[in-house]
Amino acid sequence: MKFTINKNELLKSLNIVTKAISSKNVIPILNGIMFNLKNNGLELTASDSELTIKTFIDKDNIVNIEKTGSVIVPSKYILDIIRKMPSDEINFELFEGYKLKIYTDMNNYNLNCFDANEFPAIKIEESKTPLNFLIKDFKKIVEQTVFAISNQELRPLLTGVNFHIINNIMEVVATDSYRLAKKTVKLEKKVNDEINIIVPGKNLIELIKTFDNLENNIEIHIFNNKIIFKFDNVLFQSNLLNGTYPNTANLIPNEFEITTNVDVSNFNASIDRASLLTQGKDKNVVIMNIKNNNMLITSYASELGKVEEKLVVEASDKADISISFSAKYMMDALKTFDDEKILILLNSDVKPIVLKSVENDDLIQLILPIKTY
Repeated sequence: MKFTINKNELLKSLNIVTKAISSKNVIPILNGIMFNLKNNGLELTASDSELTIKTFIDKDNIVNIEKTGSVIVPSKYILDIIRKMPSDEINFELFEGYKLKIYTDMNNYNLNCFDANEFPAIKIEESKTPLNFLIKDFKKIVEQTVFAISNQELRPLLTGVNFHIINNIMEVVATDSYRLAKKTVKLEKKVNDEINIIVPGKNLIELIKTFDNLENNIEIHIFNNKIIFKFDNVLFQSNLLNGTYPNTANLIPNEFEITTNVDVSNFNASIDRASLLTQGKDKNVVIMNIKNNNMLITSYASELGKVEEKLVVEASDKADISISFSAKYMMDALKTFDDEKILILLNSDVKPIVLKSVENDDLIQLILPIKTY
């Protein structure tokens, strides 16, 4: 293997594939990146057995291909080496079996690498009927839901995001049992068979970090045990979580006693200020009092003092309620709305707080209240 490539072109691909490298890998070979140089370009692959990422650099974006070949390069060093190289063009040459020479006119690295044949055989296939989205639209769907996943491995299914598709309606749900985010999307085409899968949330977070041109398309290929995202020159394959996602349909009330219309920016800023004294506490609790068209947001820390924030809102007749919740959870939910105003829907101080757009129901955020007595 011998070739010359532009530094930034290689760095861009390395930054993407290294997201599949896990610090928990106990198999040494999975801490490496497969460099596979063909006549038509350079293929980079990394995997931790649960997540596999493959990128491709076309020959038109490679300065010179002198000899094809493949090798597994230690990921721990290659990214830093390339990043710190002083030249815009970098030369690679494989010699004496599995030693890789990385050099410019001014410097030279020799890296001990691994036999490419030791890399696990990973099959990345495509379905005949993929889902298609604009990258910016799919990124938004993920951002509006994935924040609500659980970080507790004791309930592994809740660490994922549920994609449920019937006909041309896709519901995307994430919950950690204390809050819930639900996005409903109308697809351009109907699916023939019902799809109900759980994608690991951590992999979706890594996926949206790799997006570059948001105006391009992304193809989603769904299988029984894996999902593949194809975009630009990237193939991103994730295992699915095994099991049936909890039925969350009954968690969102259909009727509400109190409806409040609030300005998102002012409401968020008030909660942010009110929570200043409780940021160091586990639940970061604030109390929201609504009486007629007046809202009072308060927080109290015995060792520090008390904060009060007043807002004028549009509330249903004779609204009178006091309810406590996590300021962090509320601000996380508010960030997902593009609207200037949203509805806060309530029933009692022990029933869920529901947030949704004034205009439609395609995005619903639910937060459970916190008892403060």
